[in-house]
Parts: sequence; structure tokens; C-alpha cells
Amino acid sequence: MERNQMHRQLANMRKALFDQGYLDEQFVQLEELQDDVNPNFVEEIVTLFYRDSTRLILNIEQALEKSSLDFSKLDTYMHQLKGKTTSIGAIRVKNECTQFADYCNAGNGEGCKRTFQQLKKEYSTLKKKLETYFQFARQIGPVETACRSSN
Repeated sequence: MERNQMHRQLANMRKALFDQGYLDEQFVQLEELQDDVNPNFVEEIVTLFYRDSTRLILNIEQALEKSSLDFSKLDTYMHQLKGKTTSIGAIRVKNECTQFADYCNAGNGEGCKRTFQQLKKEYSTLKKKLETYFQFARQIGPVETACRSSN
């Protein structure tokens, strides 16, 4: 595949992440911090996000399995997860975190459990899409400086 065609394909993959509502402007801001000295900056940040958030998701899962839900603890975990998702621009996952927190505040355990299942689905989908995106980006080499999405 021609290099220009590969760069176009990568750009289309990136655009789809925004068009489908998986990422927001925060991701662009991370890209703007990437340079020749640290060409994999965004991928490294996303990798750290997934490493840290996996622990939080496990904590939430364990807390939801208890017979008596501690909404305060659940809200604390979810607040931490929401902060992490916001930092990388994972908008769909962030929206599920917000919904979960609303259910926590209302003391709605069933709402929390339902929303958590949707959150895990969005989280997993985004992870797969970003892994594919970064893998392809590594294959074609460094990309030009990040530019704002034309949405």
C-alpha cells in the first residue's frame, strides 16, 4: 500500500473515532503535545489510562456484587474513572460514568448495574478501536503534526 494512501487511511480511522462520538477535543489536545522527541506520547497516555482504569473497573465490579451497595464508595470509584476518561477524551465512556454517578446519587442500584454494563461495553469497544488505530500508526511511522478535526 502506498504511504500516502496509508496516511489517508489512518486519518480516516481517526476521523471515524470522532464522528462516531468515541473521542472529543481532549484527544486532539493530547495529540498536540506529541512531537519528534516523544512520537508515541498519545499511545503511552492511553496505555496508562487503560492500565489504571482496569483496576477501577474491577473495584466497581466487586462493589456492585455486594448485597448492600455502598453508593458513596461506588461514586468515588466512578468519579476517579470519569476523571481518567476525561483526560484522554473518551467521551462515550465519560457519558456512561456521568449516568452511573446520577444513579449512585439517586440510590438506584439497578440503574448503576445496567449503566455499568453499558460502560464496560463502550470501554471495550474504544480500547479495540484505539489499539487498531495505534497499531496501524506504528506500522506506517510518524505522522505529521496533529491538526484539528474538521467537524
